[in-house]
Amino acid sequence: MLRDKSLIPLSHQHQHALALCVRIDRASPIPVADLDAWQTEIAQLFQNEIRGHFTAEEQVIFPLARRFPKLAPLVEELLVDHATLREDYARAESQSLSANELLAFAARLSAHIRKEERQLFERLQELMKVEELAQLGKQLDSALRDTTQVCAVPTEATRLRPAK
Repeated sequence: MLRDKSLIPLSHQHQHALALCVRIDRASPIPVADLDAWQTEIAQLFQNEIRGHFTAEEQVIFPLARRFPKLAPLVEELLVDHATLREDYARAESQSLSANELLAFAARLSAHIRKEERQLFERLQELMKVEELAQLGKQLDSALRDTTQVCAVPTEATRLRPAK
């Protein structure tokens, strides 16, 4: 299903985060010497985009989704994911993730994004009226207004590597 334009700003941010996950996966096994660079990039992504992204989802998307009884359990799962991912981001900021934990973080983040895109967003588009989706888009624009959308330029240590 095509993504409704009201959800596209969140989907774009999901693409940025998924790109990071792909680079982490392709860099595996991550050399210890590169861990700081990866964790710095993760912390910057959280500060620039993901913190505001999570807030927009928690204040706009999730309350709306809870109105639909079939989506309430999914929202609860996604909130647990957010809490776990916030812990991961805090550990990256303090430079305390191991190479294995970094890979596990990428897998968690990727699974979380796919759950939102394939389950939550798809169902919302099916259940909501066009006018409701338009109103949702306005609320998201407001919620994401202060979120920085920057193109993170990978360092030599974090650049995309050819698939193995």
